[in-house]
Amino acid sequence: MSDTVTKQDSQNLDDTLDAIAKGLAYSTRSPVVRTPADSDLEWQDIYFPSSDGTVLEGWFIPCKSSDRLIICAHAFGFSKAGFPSHLEPWKSAWGPGNDYEINFISDYRILHDHGYNVLAYDFRNHGHSAAANGGLTSNKRFELRDVLGALAYVRSRQELTEMTIGLFSRCMGANATFRAFTDHPEAFTGVRCIVAPLLLSARVALECSLHGAGLAEHADDADRRLQEIIGVSVSAEGPRDWARSVTLPTLIYGVRSDPVTRPSDLEGIFEAIGTEEKSMFWIEDTSSRWDGYTWFQRHPDRILAWFDKHMR
Repeated sequence: MSDTVTKQDSQNLDDTLDAIAKGLAYSTRSPVVRTPADSDLEWQDIYFPSSDGTVLEGWFIPCKSSDRLIICAHAFGFSKAGFPSHLEPWKSAWGPGNDYEINFISDYRILHDHGYNVLAYDFRNHGHSAAANGGLTSNKRFELRDVLGALAYVRSRQELTEMTIGLFSRCMGANATFRAFTDHPEAFTGVRCIVAPLLLSARVALECSLHGAGLAEHADDADRRLQEIIGVSVSAEGPRDWARSVTLPTLIYGVRSDPVTRPSDLEGIFEAIGTEEKSMFWIEDTSSRWDGYTWFQRHPDRILAWFDKHMR
């Protein structure tokens, strides 16, 4: 009897570790349930190639008489519209407190009304953009190509090419942007600043996921399983390493009690950023990561002031 239980427990552990590894290895696609029309914004559907040719789709929201442009990049599993966590199965995906809709259209309305053109796009395997790499993400080496594609698109479009550019890159968008800085710093010539909320290291996220499941001692095993899928250990490098290449004025923030990461991770990334022109703050009195995604639409002043300062 005890041998049967032991074998079952072992199988359950294998299944859990495999599920966690696959959850980090493969991009998920959630539906785009809103458009800028929901906030009475004029917009254009756009599409353009990533630097490897993957077709990306997005929105351009013009602001008349403005020569300033914010490029917005979303989080893992999200889309340019946000995340439909008011609907199942997405409502149950991230746990209590992370079960209300993330609506990025509200962010675009604020930016537009403050005098910014907005370009928001879907990463590969997300939203309306094309599938690529078998749905695989590999420590942002694929998604960085989408960041480069968005910058190249702006520079190829006549009415955008002379605009002052700022970046609003959340979570995966921020990680991919930091890695793009490392691999292709020349692509960021002329970009004035970046706001990069909710950065986190994949290894730390893995450890926190295992801790929440009562499996903290199995982090190395889970990392090995993840490496077998994506071809690289997430312990090898991450945003703290890439941050050294980031020389633009950079504002970052996070939820201090966010259960999917640790404060020391974001603090370490901040310290590593390769510019003196940087700032960081914590969102307190909540453990909901979703409060980080909606912070800007509830408290826009500090972020707008950062863009205004560096995009005059």
